[in-house]
Amino acid sequence: MNFRRFLLAITLIVALPMPALFAAADGNAASSTETAAKHGDDAHGHEGGHHGLPKNAVPLFFEYKVDVQVFDDAGEPVMKDGKPETKEKLLFAITNSMVVTWIVALGLILVAQIATKKPKLVPSGLQNFVEWIVESLIGFFEGILGAKLARETFWFFGTIFIFILFSNWFGLIPGVGTVGWAHGNPGFFHSEHLSAPLFRGVNADLNMTAAMALFFFALWIFWSLKAIGPGGFFLHIFNVKGHGFTVMGIFLLLIYIFVGVVEVVSISVRPVALMFRLYGNVFAGENILETVMALGGPYFGWLAVLPFYFLELLVGFVQALVFALLTAVFTSLMCSHHDEDHAH
Repeated sequence: MNFRRFLLAITLIVALPMPALFAAADGNAASSTETAAKHGDDAHGHEGGHHGLPKNAVPLFFEYKVDVQVFDDAGEPVMKDGKPETKEKLLFAITNSMVVTWIVALGLILVAQIATKKPKLVPSGLQNFVEWIVESLIGFFEGILGAKLARETFWFFGTIFIFILFSNWFGLIPGVGTVGWAHGNPGFFHSEHLSAPLFRGVNADLNMTAAMALFFFALWIFWSLKAIGPGGFFLHIFNVKGHGFTVMGIFLLLIYIFVGVVEVVSISVRPVALMFRLYGNVFAGENILETVMALGGPYFGWLAVLPFYFLELLVGFVQALVFALLTAVFTSLMCSHHDEDHAH
């Protein structure tokens, strides 16, 4: 494995949620955190005794840019007392999910550094474990993409699987989502009516899953154009070549154009399906664990949640495998087609 590409992939994955953060963090999430920290306001979705993970990641640190002009739906400036109305706008934020992202990324980088610091011809210990993971993943992706394409793209597919897997498992560590600032009690390590968790599962944040899905979509376009070129990319989707100008040929041409339009819609939906599948499963799993533990009470909550906990360990692995598998299959469907045509 190219170690530099591994570090590059980890860095890109960690940095990608930053631009997507502003829309989700602006408004309720930031204001609720500020209020919870200062006034004890409950932003953890505690309504009528319901415990659950908040939909948005909670900003732990944020800066506001003041005096941003307000416009109405028509694009006209809103006036107040004869002067343009302004509001505060979130300029920068660090959320609890971003903190976990950095911790997981740093841990993976440190493990990779230690395992490759003094490589041995006959590996043992950590080097042996890391090489076993890498070789197993390379063999897995070669079965989907072929040897050549798998070697070229493994830096992404291998990294995305490892990162999602350990992010999911890190989110199951006791204290993630249950340690933070609590409503009605400014003390730390208070688990009831939690308003601002210090940590949040990485993939329970839609910003993270959206960033990974869109990153893959950009790479998929690049790899496809590199493998088959713009013309091959177009013909692969619409297949408008060689139908002739007969009545049947024109009819087939219209059918293939229609099928191509459907394929374009299908391709456009892929990143949306990827991001919501991973987010939905992880978000729902963490809510189930928290709800079951709350129902079990302070004495038996840990016992009631154990079956679901081990189930979530399996779900974390399956979701990492599904995300990596689907992205590899999508790439293979487009890029491997070119090699098959040359073989024929």
